[in-house]
Amino acid sequence: MKFKVGSMLVLAGALLLAGCGSEQTEDKENVAEFVDYTITGVEPGAGVTEAAHSTMDAYENLQGWTLQESSTAGMLASLQQAIRKEEPIIITGWTPHWIFEEYDLKMLEDPKGTMGGEEEIRTIARKGLKEEHPEAYKIIDNFNWTLDDMQEVVNNGVDRPFPEVVEEWMTANSDKVSEWTQGTKKSDGETLELVSTPWDTERASSELIKQVLEGQGYKVKMTDVEPAIMFQAVASGQADFSVAPWLPLTHQSFYEKYREDFDDLGANLVGAQNGFVVPSYVDIDSIEDLQAK
Repeated sequence: MKFKVGSMLVLAGALLLAGCGSEQTEDKENVAEFVDYTITGVEPGAGVTEAAHSTMDAYENLQGWTLQESSTAGMLASLQQAIRKEEPIIITGWTPHWIFEEYDLKMLEDPKGTMGGEEEIRTIARKGLKEEHPEAYKIIDNFNWTLDDMQEVVNNGVDRPFPEVVEEWMTANSDKVSEWTQGTKKSDGETLELVSTPWDTERASSELIKQVLEGQGYKVKMTDVEPAIMFQAVASGQADFSVAPWLPLTHQSFYEKYREDFDDLGANLVGAQNGFVVPSYVDIDSIEDLQAK
């Protein structure tokens, strides 16, 4: 199968304002007017893009607001430009992400829960993988790490190659890696197909499990694809596994469509989150604080 490379990101919003304590920071209506009641989003069709539309429909104060669908690169470029000019902007984002290390941000409360709350990143495998590659299956099933672990790799991968950063992390955390491989036999060169999505979070976790398996003698081919293709590939057996699905919200529709055709090995990370985000100095704590048009 020839995989179609795409991108998918989860949703948050970051509101970056001109000068702490400025009139714009204090006047919520001025902020809404400045951004023209527009949130700069990511790719159309992404799970969090759909969640954003649902959230804007659910909150009365967001009626009349617009979600400007763009791309991940476009959204980040708009964010960086706004920061340089010290202008307000509302963007789509997520955690873990390096912007939370670069800037002092906070997640807005979501009283209606339409953004889905805390997310898990799951591991899924094709039917039959356990019987055909039992040792690899054990390692994949054992794989799990913390939000802080992932954040460290994502942050260090901003300006360095992920393979280099992951190798460094594995050396510093050899005890965790040993737990994943404990009791398994090394491979004599079996090949595994790993599918992922091109988010930094999934680039980190996929590169990590790839290197762990390669350390056990496997040859791992990793391909970044759109989320729909990721689920389809594992469900059809054209890929062996993925450590990239976000649930229960972000990839819910794909998960439900293919659920009977793959093994769900459970969470490999908990605590990821989608939501609207503002800098900590902004006197807005809830989605309900955003001003209506």
